Amino acid sequence: QVQLVESGGGLVQPGGSLRLSCAASGTIFSFDIMGWYRQAPGKERELVATITSGGRTNYLDSVKGRFSISRDNAKNTVYLQMNKLKADDTAVYYCSAQFGARPTPDYWGQGTQVTVSS
Repeated sequence: QVQLVESGGGLVQPGGSLRLSCAASGTIFSFDIMGWYRQAPGKERELVATITSGGRTNYLDSVKGRFSISRDNAKNTVYLQMNKLKADDTAVYYCSAQFGARPTPDYWGQGTQVTVSS
C-alpha cells in the first residue's frame, strides 16, 4: 500500500512563496502521473498541476507562471513550488498518484493547509 505524506504548508503573506513536498512510502517511479489538487472552503476540489513519468507538466490556468511541479524519483518525492501567492490560492493541497490517464487518482495524501493572508 502506497502512502503519500504532504508537508510544507502554512501561513504566508500575499506575494510570498511556499514549497510543498509529497513523500511516498513506496517508489514513485512506477506512477505514470503525480499531481497536486486543492480544495478551498465551499468549493470543489480542483487539479492544480500534474507531472508525468517522462517529466511533462500541466497546470491550472490560474497558476501558470507562478507554480512549478517537479519530481525526484530517487527520493520518491514530488514538489510544488508556489510563488507570487494570492489570497485565492488559500486551500487544502493534496498530493495524488495514479497509473495511466485515469479520471481520478489511485492514491491521495492527507492534505496540507496553505493560507495566504496579510
